[in-house]
Amino acid sequence: MSTIPVMIPWLGEEEARAAADAVRSGWVAQGPRVAEFERAFAEAVGVPHAVAVSSCTTALHLALIGAGVGPGDEVVVPSFSFIATANAVTYVGATPVFADVDPAGGNLTPETVAPLLTDRTRAVIAVDQGGVPVDLDAIEELVRPRGIAVVEDAACAAGSVYRGRPAGAGADIAAFSFHPRKLLTTGEGGMVTCRDGELAARLRRLREHGMSVSAAERHSGAGGAAVLETYDEIGFNHRMTDVQAAIGLVQLGKLPAMVARRRELASAYRELLGPELGGRLVGDPAHGTSNFQSLWLLLPEGAPERGQVLASLAAEGVSARRGIMAAHLEAPYKGAARVPLPVTELLTSRTLILPLYHSLTGEQQERVVRALKRAL
Repeated sequence: MSTIPVMIPWLGEEEARAAADAVRSGWVAQGPRVAEFERAFAEAVGVPHAVAVSSCTTALHLALIGAGVGPGDEVVVPSFSFIATANAVTYVGATPVFADVDPAGGNLTPETVAPLLTDRTRAVIAVDQGGVPVDLDAIEELVRPRGIAVVEDAACAAGSVYRGRPAGAGADIAAFSFHPRKLLTTGEGGMVTCRDGELAARLRRLREHGMSVSAAERHSGAGGAAVLETYDEIGFNHRMTDVQAAIGLVQLGKLPAMVARRRELASAYRELLGPELGGRLVGDPAHGTSNFQSLWLLLPEGAPERGQVLASLAAEGVSARRGIMAAHLEAPYKGAARVPLPVTELLTSRTLILPLYHSLTGEQQERVVRALKRAL
């Protein structure tokens, strides 16, 4: 019996050819394909500037630096998120302050953020958890009068829609992921999007050790003249390669089809699971639509412990996963929560992620649902 995986990236010959062409070009580090990918991604999201980097974690790192966050500052974050969200805050010497989330979409709300704001709060990281768009306008309305920046962690949200526009379009600064678990993948990789041209230029310098002139510009040597760079602030090695960008350009063209297929599959799951279980699947919020990067199910009351359910599924060849983690329960942040986080702890302990990928068949979905109902 073949195993049904939780996720398979939609990669094929077109991506293979694009990567091979980049290798054959002789330019495999950050170069012209990265610049092309940045332009195409900015256009797709509807923002003026996009800066390609090595991961969403490094994108968040640069975004926080760009927002002026540093030692002594506090940043409100959801605990209900991959630990990289909190880690990026610690990278800049600030303190992550964990907020609870809404039970339907797993995102921050003004009500969960407001009690945690202090004179030291410099920013809020608003996550589009699992592709469900956060209500960004509501959070910005709360914090902007206080001079607090909002960084949108859109790691999972390429292709999601918020108030009629692509997720990330309304943010002053946002971070995206191209990890293989995401819809659009470059293997590893990320993107920072922003509205401010000067900030984008600074982030491009920071991703490349703080160089005043990029490696691509130095090697192009306009007119044969030597181009000498300077290093005006401490930077980082957060670059994307042209091989990754070549794959990303192909993937970007597939994104609308990816989203449409995943939404179709999510709807089919809801119907197959029936009224009770289907109603426990994560869904669209009132203010937008999800790309269903992760389709998570809240286990009903009286169901077996989640580990037992996952083991039962695995025995039938279905590879589900535990729900989104809670950072405040992990060793680096144990005991750091300042307020109770009951919704976070419920969702992280009682949700599981169902298999969902472009090539998943109707027959495989039926097999997943039969196995799940037996496990419950």
